[in-house]
Amino acid sequence: MPDSVANQIAAGEVIQRPASVIKELVENAIDAQATNVHIVLKDAGRTLIQVIDNGVGMSDTDARLAFERHSTSKIRQAQDLFELHTMGFRGEALASIAAISHIELRTCARGNQLGTKLLINASHCESQEPDVCPVGCNFMVKDLFFNVPARRKFLKSNQVELSNIIKEFEKLALVNYNVEFTLTHNGNVLYKLGQGSLRQRIVALFGHSLDQQLIPLAIETSLVKITGFIGKPENARKRNALQYFFVNGRYMRHPYFHKAVNSCYLELIPDESQPNYFLIFDVDPETIDVNIHPTKTEIKFENEMPIWQIISAAVKETLGKFSVVPSIDFDKEDAPEIPSFNLPHVPKPPAISMDRSYNPFKEDGDSDSSGRGNSPRPIENHYSNSALPNWEELYKNFEKAKQESLDESDSEPVGSAQNTAMLPVIDVKNESLSILQLNNRYIVTIASDGLLIVDQHRAHVAVLYDRLLQQIDGMNVVSQRVLFPEIVHFSQSQNAVFEEIEPELEKAGFAVSRLSGGDWSINSVPPGLDNVDVRELLNEVISQVGTGVSNLKDKVYERIAMTIATRAAIPYGRELNDEEKRTLLNDWHSLKSNKYTPNGKLIANVLSIDQVAKMF
Repeated sequence: MPDSVANQIAAGEVIQRPASVIKELVENAIDAQATNVHIVLKDAGRTLIQVIDNGVGMSDTDARLAFERHSTSKIRQAQDLFELHTMGFRGEALASIAAISHIELRTCARGNQLGTKLLINASHCESQEPDVCPVGCNFMVKDLFFNVPARRKFLKSNQVELSNIIKEFEKLALVNYNVEFTLTHNGNVLYKLGQGSLRQRIVALFGHSLDQQLIPLAIETSLVKITGFIGKPENARKRNALQYFFVNGRYMRHPYFHKAVNSCYLELIPDESQPNYFLIFDVDPETIDVNIHPTKTEIKFENEMPIWQIISAAVKETLGKFSVVPSIDFDKEDAPEIPSFNLPHVPKPPAISMDRSYNPFKEDGDSDSSGRGNSPRPIENHYSNSALPNWEELYKNFEKAKQESLDESDSEPVGSAQNTAMLPVIDVKNESLSILQLNNRYIVTIASDGLLIVDQHRAHVAVLYDRLLQQIDGMNVVSQRVLFPEIVHFSQSQNAVFEEIEPELEKAGFAVSRLSGGDWSINSVPPGLDNVDVRELLNEVISQVGTGVSNLKDKVYERIAMTIATRAAIPYGRELNDEEKRTLLNDWHSLKSNKYTPNGKLIANVLSIDQVAKMF
């Protein structure tokens, strides 16, 4: 197999999108002891990715060899893999980048008067000549994936790709806070970060509001040293939580350690929320393995369980030290009185008196030495009815919790075969048809195959969702002006996506205007969002779009329609009159797909005649 083909195959793992190029080139700059890194982008990296650093640079020989597969100056023998102090070591990145782009490299080694200029086209070195350039490296990667049309075709929009680049940039800039970074896109400076502390770098990347939300954490043991910050419980987020782990200067994803941090917040934040954290681990390089995946974000720890316990103890101690965990001081004279709880009385076990003379093996009529017969003695059960607890009080929330569990368990994927299934036909227009309401939650009527049971809230959600989508498609949405404009702040990566979806949001009924930085003013919203957290709604839409959706317009409309429908639908516990029940059934039954809600929850089911018969 030719080297050019092998390099293209290898590039599929190492270089997945423009953000991967940024990661590899910036990590090389950090390994080269750079203190200033400048990143220049055009068209979200499709046209140009330029990384300029002031590191030690390369000689003309090293510059040429650096683009050969598996060539590296960072390790010399296999044992070095267990003592890694650099970000790169596999010798794949530059060869993979060169295989799918045009590269122009200008570099000058520290101490040399003259540098070198190298031009590479799809792994083929076209020219190399002396050049006058500053110490360091200047990489220019042009026309990424120009010779891999399929990969270039499946790149997302410029806004989505820029958002991914910014997320990768944030990971690199956070842990390397002693390095100056500049990020420019299409001539606009997105970030200009000076050297400073980790806290200053966090604030510079994510906004000044985060400064008051951070709690410093520091612990040092023989196994690991952990420094950084955790977020206050009241600032936990439902989406887009800022959660970063770094080990020996390298970003990592570690679900096991993530669970350790989350477990410390269990009683402090809602179940759906996630805490913010920025934690940096320093461990002996011999105790970790980073050579698991080419991206080097999956890391195996030798002392995983002890470190888990250290993380948990450190986070709990930090939360307690900064008084974010409620506590009672019993040593003070004015300490608050311990509250009393009216717990239900638990009955004592029944007192049972046993007849020890009873012999189960004697025949009727026989008698034992005491002259007693073998007729069974009655057993006295001293179970006092007055000792029974108040069961209604004990289980007052049982039905609610049970139904919430059922709501989660009966969710089906949208678009599945079951989701498109239709229920049996009912003759709603027949006025003699009996329609009942059960527990102010379900509508019950007769269907062709048995007894039809419909969840009134979910049926109304499906009806309103269908109507709202039709209104948006017909451009009949009327905006509702808010009395006081709401200000929402987005990060740079969120801004990149929000700018793309802004026209679609305006068509859906939103009116927004941009303020300074990442702030936006929400001036108008679609009707029906009176009690909806608009910030949370927009964050959710941005999150879904940021993952890369095939049809941006439909996704934005669907999310907004679903939120409005859920908020405006008939709530549980509301009693409906006959006309309301019949109208709701008629509207729901006329839907094209009426068995499941748009988010996959079961709306109705049929209790068949056979099932009823089996009950008897």
